[in-house]
Amino acid sequence: MKNILVVLAILLTVSVAFAHDETKNLKVRTVVKSTKSWDGKTLPAYGKGQPEITILEIEVPPKTKLPVHNHPYINAGVLISGKLKVVTEEDEVLILEPGDPIVEVIGKWHYGFNEQDTPAKIIVFYAGVKGEPTTIKQEKTK
Repeated sequence: MKNILVVLAILLTVSVAFAHDETKNLKVRTVVKSTKSWDGKTLPAYGKGQPEITILEIEVPPKTKLPVHNHPYINAGVLISGKLKVVTEEDEVLILEPGDPIVEVIGKWHYGFNEQDTPAKIIVFYAGVKGEPTTIKQEKTK
């Protein structure tokens, strides 16, 4: 009998918790869901090895051009402040404003440029492989 009372007490507690569930005001907005990068190319298969997620907050100072680089693994981000221009080796251009998402190009040389007088801040999520770089800088040619 004691076990039945314990079970009933647990069920009542769970029922009351769900009755007062505070997620009724929860709002979910899909910022981006895509199988393609921003240049229209299909995303590659995930790399082999131990998956590793990296989340970076990157602040690009005013009037700053980032080094030419590429990403070997899928990554995506959201610009949270400022304005950022992304340019590929083929001169494809993407302009990001606050709240804009980006699904990055993979294995394609590109750079970001903050042409503004204020910093640009972006949060980027990398789906990489442990021990492998998420970004490869292009070596400067002489």
